Amino acid sequence: MRRHRLEGAGSTASINYIVCEPLEEAGFLNAFSTRVGGVSPLAEAALNLTEFKGDSLENVRENRRRFLEAIGGDEMALVTMRQTHSVERCLIESVAEAIAKPPGCDAMMSRLKNVLLAVQTADCLPILIADPKTKMMAAIHAGWRGTAGRIVERTIADLMRLGVNPRTCLVALGPCASSALYEVGSDVIERVKKEFGYWRKILVNFRDHGKCYFDNRAATLEQLRLCGFDEEQIFVAPYCTMLQNDLFFSYRLEAGGQPLKVGRLLSVIGRKAR
Repeated sequence: MRRHRLEGAGSTASINYIVCEPLEEAGFLNAFSTRVGGVSPLAEAALNLTEFKGDSLENVRENRRRFLEAIGGDEMALVTMRQTHSVERCLIESVAEAIAKPPGCDAMMSRLKNVLLAVQTADCLPILIADPKTKMMAAIHAGWRGTAGRIVERTIADLMRLGVNPRTCLVALGPCASSALYEVGSDVIERVKKEFGYWRKILVNFRDHGKCYFDNRAATLEQLRLCGFDEEQIFVAPYCTMLQNDLFFSYRLEAGGQPLKVGRLLSVIGRKAR
């Protein structure tokens, strides 16, 4: 966890964010935001980084300005997705086109410089992948639907078709809802059991009322291992968005039937132009 102090017109703010240092050392700017240090009323002084009806465009722009300045990405283009909990992936080859019309997908890949690929979350798992050899990178949004649809495996297969060897990659898993509180019902249980032979590793603590808890991180780690990633290539941020709701937005905890109350985090990866 890092903290950056911003000085403004008569005011100061501290932006907290998480960095995967091995990705950084490999030449990839990366960061996972927190909810601390913004101007949005979600609750007071929240760093909401996504445009939606529950916050003003002015607030989001100021929050993004603060976040990008804090992480050193203020001169880079920020590219977001229209996330739909799908397994759709997109290769970003034109920043101008991606900004003018954000792609409808849940994973983006690129080798362009001076661009930040961004994932928006509030309990789902953000995944950042970088290949120092080919300079390819990917940003993945994995909710339970994406994970059950094997979005990580599909994205890695796409990267391999683009010349990437998984054994030369690094991957960072950001804050998400952990298996301690991520309760799911029969629809998720049936889908996960059908999809994964190792479902006992990712569905835990079964209850008498037919529910259990879902371990999204464990499912993703299994997919990464199947794709050839070793432990030393994988870095996990040990934070739960539900248990540490003071640091992170949590849709499951905060929505209460009113999704406009919940902000979103950003997880970004990119390479600066030298």
